[in-house]
Amino acid sequence: MPSVVEESYDVCVVGAGHAGCEAALACARLGLETIVFTVSVDSIAMMPCNPNIGGSSKGHLVRELDALGGEMGINIDKTFIQSKMLNKSKGPAVHSLRAQADKANYSMEMRKTLQNTEHLTIRQAEVSEIITENDVIAGVKTFSGAVYHSRAVVLCTGVYLKARCLYGDVVNYTGPNGLMAANHLTDSLKEHGIEMFRFKTGTPARIDKRSIDFSKMQEQRGDEKIVPFSFTTNPEDVQINQVSCWLTYTNEKTHEIIRENLDRSPMYSGKIKGTGPRYCPSIEDKVVRFAEKDRHQLFVEPEGLNTNEMYIGGMSSSMPEDVQYAMYRTVPGLENCRIVRNAYAIEYDCINPVQLKPSLEFKKIKGLFSGGQFNGSSGYEEAAAQGLVAGINAAMYLKGEEPLILDRSESYIGVLIDDLVTKETKEPYRMMTSRAEYRLLLRQDNADLRLSKYGYRVGLISKERYDWVEKKEQLIADEIKRLDSVHVGANSKVQELLEQYGSVSLNTGTSLSELIRRPELCYEMLAPIDPDRVELPAEVIEQININIKYDGYIKRQIKQVEHFKKLEKKRIPEDFDYDDVGSLRLEARQKLKLYKPISIGQASRISGVSPADISVLLVYMEQMHYRKEHEK
Repeated sequence: MPSVVEESYDVCVVGAGHAGCEAALACARLGLETIVFTVSVDSIAMMPCNPNIGGSSKGHLVRELDALGGEMGINIDKTFIQSKMLNKSKGPAVHSLRAQADKANYSMEMRKTLQNTEHLTIRQAEVSEIITENDVIAGVKTFSGAVYHSRAVVLCTGVYLKARCLYGDVVNYTGPNGLMAANHLTDSLKEHGIEMFRFKTGTPARIDKRSIDFSKMQEQRGDEKIVPFSFTTNPEDVQINQVSCWLTYTNEKTHEIIRENLDRSPMYSGKIKGTGPRYCPSIEDKVVRFAEKDRHQLFVEPEGLNTNEMYIGGMSSSMPEDVQYAMYRTVPGLENCRIVRNAYAIEYDCINPVQLKPSLEFKKIKGLFSGGQFNGSSGYEEAAAQGLVAGINAAMYLKGEEPLILDRSESYIGVLIDDLVTKETKEPYRMMTSRAEYRLLLRQDNADLRLSKYGYRVGLISKERYDWVEKKEQLIADEIKRLDSVHVGANSKVQELLEQYGSVSLNTGTSLSELIRRPELCYEMLAPIDPDRVELPAEVIEQININIKYDGYIKRQIKQVEHFKKLEKKRIPEDFDYDDVGSLRLEARQKLKLYKPISIGQASRISGVSPADISVLLVYMEQMHYRKEHEK
């Protein structure tokens, strides 16, 4: 009998993309012996699609992840080449940071971090099986036959499971960027009763920078004052010389070429079976779905400082090679473009995420957790956020502690995970600000105030860092209280200041906070008429301005959250028998038995469970509680 490699760890993490990196780092930093598997060490934290981190709502996820003790924010602050705060013309709820990354550098820096983390081992190998004993995870087996025993496993396989890349008639049975696919794990998961989906995503061509005429495009510069992603990064350290991005558009000629060749696209010929992301469609999809539009926006973005490759954002495709050349060359500035890498679609296996608890542990297999695109989501940021939560909860499980479950009123991460585990995901899930009901409270600027307590509680945030967050909170509260109590009269000094900023003069005295509420004024402007103020950090001042200006709206959302929390606090026992609830509709009963919600709040968000069903459940649970009390 040939011997095989056999090792033991506390945690095995399968995959070293954005989810796997966060999961592995969280477990190792919490003192657990952790091994992370990757099909290639060179693909650690690889960015196979767009060269940026953040963006609308995604920037919120990165800030939240940072507040919990994750790495993505720190890593992009080290490796960005352009930074922009999006939606600045709108309210603070939708402000979102976005940074262009140097792809190669981003991956290398994250790899360095993993390599230098205590308790963390990197292993290049394909995991082909999960090992269980009585529905409890016991480890993994690799394709070579090696066995790695562990008490917890986190699956972060990204888009590698039975992956195939397609453009036109060309089919490559590989993962992204020509890397090896993982072809065996799916079968093992199915044998364990795990339901799998087939999803697809895609990426645009990469164009040689030397073949682009930028004079026909609009230059897009970064912000003059750069805001870092991580709350731990010194803002002075990120004020760098930035590179430019460029804006151009498709036109009718582009659309004509696409329409004429639709039958050659694997999306329309039936070659692609997987479901693609609705909110990130391919260019052929855009042309078909939005036939009335005569042009589509394209962003031409550098992939790094040491490469000539330019990413054509907004023009992902699975058209044949010749069609790609024809359609890209109709775009202003790309008339003579040379393609470095073809655009392609990628199909892959992932799970139906309703099989997960809100802790991201599988309901069927104890100790098996999962994060990232494997859970049916799309995007680096969504992946990293889930990876961190899955890693934290794998650690909490092994330590015998309560899992970290963030609800919808606390974070975008809470919205993301709740949506995945309660709503039927029929396509790759993408985070958007519109999905968050309490977005005025869940701003990216206050992520540290909202979530650092959880990062500290689980052990990923230092006491020093948490002490500063508590002090910051106190400084904000004290200063707002002071501004409410400081009154100024209608004297010449005050009137002159108001006139200077085009603000209506006073007829009578008012508080400084009332003046700050005026749209044209802010805390900093009132310094000349507020001699008693102490010097405060910029991040404290930012919170003071927002809290005072949006006070009414914030109070209203807090009341809504209080109502929401009441339903979240009504826990449903794990062994609850829905068959005993006589008045439940059949569909609701089936859905509730399948999803096994942990609270009435979660039950209310399941598709097919009506408000009437929730009322029936509440009445039944009250009766149950009453009976138990009287039996004592």
